Amino acid sequence: MRLLKIIVIMALFTSLVYSVKQVVPIKHIKVDGAFQYLSKDEIKAALEPLVDVGFFDANVQAIHDTLAQMIWVEDATVNRVWSDTIAIKIKEKRPFVRWGDEALLNNRGEIIRPTDITPFENLPILYGVEGQEIKSLEIMKGVNTALSDHEMSMAEFSINNRWAWKIKLTTGLEILLGRNDQLKKLQRFMKTLDILGREQINAMAVVDLRYPNGYAVSWKPDAQIIDWKNLPAAQAANR
Repeated sequence: MRLLKIIVIMALFTSLVYSVKQVVPIKHIKVDGAFQYLSKDEIKAALEPLVDVGFFDANVQAIHDTLAQMIWVEDATVNRVWSDTIAIKIKEKRPFVRWGDEALLNNRGEIIRPTDITPFENLPILYGVEGQEIKSLEIMKGVNTALSDHEMSMAEFSINNRWAWKIKLTTGLEILLGRNDQLKKLQRFMKTLDILGREQINAMAVVDLRYPNGYAVSWKPDAQIIDWKNLPAAQAANR
């Protein structure tokens, strides 16, 4: 008789738990995060099929996986909060540069492929070798630091399949660095900037640094050709 009572109690308890699971709906989806490219409405719409269930039946892993597949989601945590809330915390991806003409990279070199990159035309553009995004970005960062030390701003940085480098500044000046000793050549050019002066630098169209001991300059069509003999360094050398 006692055993029968225990069985009946367990059956009632199981039935009660099952009933509770069925009648406790999810009433709130709480989404936290600082968003510039995501919207909470977009997130809730993506999750709607997964949260139209009871509180206990919600598949937290499936919710996480759905969020992880969204273009602008870098990281997400999902938790149940008793008694009717799914709490979500999202870290949004931040674009750092454009990657070619159709994608973006974040600060870690991870690719972001939005449907439209037109809103990001203010970002510098990196042309690099497919599959070498991280390495290409680290090189670009180092070059950009060297340029910023001389108040130069990069618009484009290119690395071709032979690993030759090319820089384009926001002023339009192109700097060709070739495949070897690129940073050494760039630093050599930087040392001549104070001698040349800002006016002469602004008159340059292309600087070709692919020479072992110097560089060649192509001037803008309306530029006054530099008189190298009248530069202070040249005058000092002739004394």
